[in-house]
Amino acid sequence: MTETTPTPSGELADVGVIGMAVMGSSLARNMAHKGYTVAVYNRTYAKTEEVIADHGSEGRFIASEKIEDFVASLERPRRIVIMVQAGKGTDAVIEQLIPLLEQGDIIVDGGNAFYEDTIRREKEVSSHGLHFVGCGISGGEVGALEGPSMMPGGTQEAYAALGPILEKIAAQYDGEPCCTYIGTDGAGHFVKMVHNGIEYADMQFIGEAYTLLKAAGLDNDAMADVFAEWNTGDLDSYLIEITSEVLRQKDAKTGGHLLDVIVDQAGMKGTGTWTVQSALKLGVPVNAISEAVFARAISSSPELREHAQAALEGPDGSLSVDDLHAFTDDIRQALWSAKVIAYAQGLDEIRIAGQEYGWDIDVAEVAKIWRDGCIIRAKLLDRISNEYAAHNLVTLLEAPSIKAELAKGQDAWRRVVTTAITAGVPVPGFSSALAYYDQVRAPRLNAAMTQGLRDYFGAHTYKRTDAEGAFHTLWSGDRSEVGGSVTGH
Repeated sequence: MTETTPTPSGELADVGVIGMAVMGSSLARNMAHKGYTVAVYNRTYAKTEEVIADHGSEGRFIASEKIEDFVASLERPRRIVIMVQAGKGTDAVIEQLIPLLEQGDIIVDGGNAFYEDTIRREKEVSSHGLHFVGCGISGGEVGALEGPSMMPGGTQEAYAALGPILEKIAAQYDGEPCCTYIGTDGAGHFVKMVHNGIEYADMQFIGEAYTLLKAAGLDNDAMADVFAEWNTGDLDSYLIEITSEVLRQKDAKTGGHLLDVIVDQAGMKGTGTWTVQSALKLGVPVNAISEAVFARAISSSPELREHAQAALEGPDGSLSVDDLHAFTDDIRQALWSAKVIAYAQGLDEIRIAGQEYGWDIDVAEVAKIWRDGCIIRAKLLDRISNEYAAHNLVTLLEAPSIKAELAKGQDAWRRVVTTAITAGVPVPGFSSALAYYDQVRAPRLNAAMTQGLRDYFGAHTYKRTDAEGAFHTLWSGDRSEVGGSVTGH
């Protein structure tokens, strides 16, 4: 590594940001607003000049055209936040930085990186005597500027030098920063990935509630009123709040509602898919989250939908509701219950991953830093954080206040799912969340049949309830049983 020279002025920046697109520039401005001197760099210098021209008066910035000058403008240990496109772009910047840095300097990846890439990058960067922090950042452009939820993973030593800055620029909830040390190497990006998986599920549930209300005859403005009312109670959350605004928004071109002219296809950037793939790898059931991912996939399969619409018959999706107020309240309870299931599944995936990778993640702290700044911020997270802090939970569903509310609301939840299925209204999120609830509480599932079938066609063996060991029935022979010692016959 080479020794670098400070800027001629002698002023050194507290922190640096590479990448002056929307998220990077917003984060740099946030840091400047909080009193930090911020070094900024972009591969294309014209973009850096544009940011300084538009926002340079908001705080102290040191702009550099060359990455060598950018590095030289930072105080030691250098704290550099990379905000470029995930993947090869991130790797290219890291490759440029390593020879310019000195032992103890810190590289932070603030993008939506896959946690396995973060683990790989941490090993590479640390081999040069440097620190690498994979930091999940949620809140979008507004969050980056005004205060996001931040999920950093790396060494404790790196967090000691970097944490105070992150905690100061993060969203604040009841005087506490929405930022905490998550764990080593890929822990921060894993938690951010699961956050996004829960976000997928949350939006799917909201979409199903909207579809049901519409099927029951409510127009967009009436539905906006319903969601606004829900946002004053136990469903109080950012996504419920903006659902009301989206429903009310008028389209300048047609004069009608904007929602009615938006194409019925939902895109994906990959984090929801990663959440499901990682859950499969860990053996953690996240079926409500996976249904949300698959629902987007179906929406974005026009050929499949066109042919299915032409070929398939069924109810037309309209509802006849005797008591609209009661049905609306049933949907509210189903929506809250399904949201709880998504949180339970996501937090369970985080808990299991923490054990698998040795991250020692504090689930209560994760829920706490999601209370503000991030997309899934919600009143419910206060309760979730408190329950995890107070009890040694294997699943959120066993938390005293949560299980009581689920018990109270499950009849409404079941009515909603039954009504939707009868009417032909697709509710894969609500129904899969309910199925999970019934699966995990069932004393016995259908796995015995599965094991019997597997043993029949593949001699995969099975275990017994009354004896230790693995057993196999000679299905093609005399059907006697071989294997461990059998008792209780």
